[in-house]
Amino acid sequence: MAAGSAKSGPANRSKQIPKKAESKSLKRKREQEDLGKLRDAISQLDPKSSEITKFSDLPLCEATSAGLRASHFEVLTDVQRAAIPLALKGRDVLGAAKTGSGKTLAFLVPVLEKLFHAQWTEYDGLGALIISPTRELAVQIFEVLRKIGRNHYFSAGLVIGGKSLKEEAERLGRMNILVCTPGRMLQHLDQTAGFDVNNLQILVLDEADRIMDMGFQSAVDALVEHLPKTRQTLLFSATQSKRVSDLARLSLKDPEYVSVHEAAPTATPAALQQSYIVTPLAEKLDTLWGFLRANLKSKIIVFLSSGKQVRFVYESFKRMQPGIPLLHLHGRQKQVARMEITSRFASAKYSCLFATDVVARGVDFPAVDWVIQVDCPEDADTYIHRVGRTARYESKGRAVLFLEPSEEGFLKRLEHKKVPIQKVNVREKKKKSIKNELQSLCFQSADVKYLGQKAFISYTRSIYLQKDKEVFKFDELDFDGFAESLGLPGTPQIKFQKGEDVKRLKNASRAAAISSGSDTDSDGGGGKRKKDQVRTKYQKMAERQNQDVLSSHYRKLLGEDQAGSDGDDEADFLSVKRVLEDDAQIDAAAGTTTNNNTNSSEPKVVKLGSSSTLVIDSRRREKLLRSKKKLAKYMDRGSKLVFDDEGVAHPVYELQGEADFAQEGPAEQLRREFVEAEMARVREADVADKQAARQRLREKRERRKARERGEELERRGVAQLPQLDVADEQLPEGEDPLALLRSLPIAGAGAGGGSGDEDDEVEEEREPPRKKARKWFQDGESEEEGGEKAGRKAKEKKKGGKKVIEMDHEPDNLEDLEALAAGLLED
Repeated sequence: MAAGSAKSGPANRSKQIPKKAESKSLKRKREQEDLGKLRDAISQLDPKSSEITKFSDLPLCEATSAGLRASHFEVLTDVQRAAIPLALKGRDVLGAAKTGSGKTLAFLVPVLEKLFHAQWTEYDGLGALIISPTRELAVQIFEVLRKIGRNHYFSAGLVIGGKSLKEEAERLGRMNILVCTPGRMLQHLDQTAGFDVNNLQILVLDEADRIMDMGFQSAVDALVEHLPKTRQTLLFSATQSKRVSDLARLSLKDPEYVSVHEAAPTATPAALQQSYIVTPLAEKLDTLWGFLRANLKSKIIVFLSSGKQVRFVYESFKRMQPGIPLLHLHGRQKQVARMEITSRFASAKYSCLFATDVVARGVDFPAVDWVIQVDCPEDADTYIHRVGRTARYESKGRAVLFLEPSEEGFLKRLEHKKVPIQKVNVREKKKKSIKNELQSLCFQSADVKYLGQKAFISYTRSIYLQKDKEVFKFDELDFDGFAESLGLPGTPQIKFQKGEDVKRLKNASRAAAISSGSDTDSDGGGGKRKKDQVRTKYQKMAERQNQDVLSSHYRKLLGEDQAGSDGDDEADFLSVKRVLEDDAQIDAAAGTTTNNNTNSSEPKVVKLGSSSTLVIDSRRREKLLRSKKKLAKYMDRGSKLVFDDEGVAHPVYELQGEADFAQEGPAEQLRREFVEAEMARVREADVADKQAARQRLREKRERRKARERGEELERRGVAQLPQLDVADEQLPEGEDPLALLRSLPIAGAGAGGGSGDEDDEVEEEREPPRKKARKWFQDGESEEEGGEKAGRKAKEKKKGGKKVIEMDHEPDNLEDLEALAAGLLED
């Protein structure tokens, strides 16, 4: 059985290998046949055929068709039915269609088909590049691409900034499809080494009119220079540009212009209900608040012209709590925050989003009920893109535009673009003024007041810079009322002029500028504040904060609008330095008095200090007195002093007059006296130095002797007694420092009794001591011990003949006592 299986095994394997190879070749052949059939179907496809109504009617590969079915995309929209067949044939396309008409699929499907027909792999590099003007739109395109391309083997990436450039660069080389923003993509093309785009097959620009305008022109021009000329290009937008210069910049070859709604009666979706409200600038926030309070169960997008306005309205309304969840979105936010806010608003049922134009194009928020444009858009195209956030995919929606009375000319722009809009009026019972609440918020919170000031400046600057001067009439706006509606205590200063005003104001003073026609000061004037006028605490607090945006409102309150003299110009321009307003203050600052000349033609003399004077004979000299720093140059200069140990001050060095020096005597005599005094001082110092040197030498010699004694004792194996340092011990007065050592037992005074039988037994076990030199005291005898000598000798003989230490005199210094102690220990 085993042998049979062994025989049949190789035969089976030999049969299986050709089958596998055959299956792979058949599969490859079948794929090539299917690909050929698709190409034939595309070549026979009629782009203008009316029979194409569904995605299944298009010659698409199975992977794309399966992804569309899984994402529930079945019926083609108008722009998809017109653009996709042309793109499949490899033609360059300019697509224009209403917002919410499905332009995203109109270019994503050709992108996938293009790479599939080219049999693209991850080793072939970048094959498709999709450029979007905003990050939010790029993220949305990438999510749709992931849904319909789930069955393909292409790799796709999102490059939108807000993340690490290095991390993105590591993945770029493996991507077949990139969705990006212009600035970030250009940064990678310039800085990322090894990033190759020479094999690019297709380029897509979504919201192409926005990408091709002045805001992205330089970035797009630089980006296109990196791309190959032989490629397919698709451009899509709700308001498409057909300028020859734009087409030439992108190297388009015989592009097909697709505008399915060009013949439509309106440029906006038919299900969109559009209206406008004429409201003064000072009442816009009141109208907005009343609208939000009346539509709490709605999903609303509120468009404002700048990010600073978005921040102020969001922060102030959030504190006032209108009763609907509030969100805000602008370009200054971090990428993570923008993504989170976009996701929260998309999933919310009822919410209000304050936003700039970063979400005005292409972003698909589901089920938006209202689009409110508080600030008039810059042109009709921007209006069309804004209102396109609602009424998407044949759903219903409503849009409201707030117009200042001077901006009603914008209606002609909308009429020219075939935008139907009707006027509505706000009900009186719905109106509510929130000026008091906003003023209270600005008073309680310096942050809210600062945001309000910046919002005012950004709005006025945006109006001033608008190109359409027939609609945006800067001089007809009520800026004082607008500042009051924001809750600000005064109108912030507007610091921009145009044309000849710049040259005229360049060398003029601030007071002259205000009086000559500032846009925010109709009354003019800019004099100085009265010296003795009382200011309240709140006025002082308001003046301390945000000096760069406060206007002349406080000067009006304080009576400072009268034209000042020419001499006060510099004082009004900067309030940092103290102003010396009159002669009395000048004298108080200098600590001097002046001669009061009644005749103004005579020069005025100002006394500075005890000996310095300043003649005021010109206008420049008079202005000189207004600066304490410049005035100090003409005052008396002080002299430096040093203090001795007793605290008496002496000058560091003073030159003596020749007469005073002559009174002290002849110079030669003074020289000899000086030399003799210095020599005497040197001799005294020399004596002290010699004494200190001898003392150091003596201490060094004593330390050396002590070290030698310690080494000798260690060599002989004797424990060393602690030495008594008289200099270190603090003994009471009258006590002898050697009394302790004198009390040690010695021969003749009972010292021998200390060595008993135990000492004799230990001595017998020891080796005989080495022979040593005789000490000075070993042959002598102490006077105090003379009477007991015979008895001690007999006792020592009885105990074994103990050696006796005899001294000829009593120890009187530390060295004798140390030697005595060493002898006792040795015995």
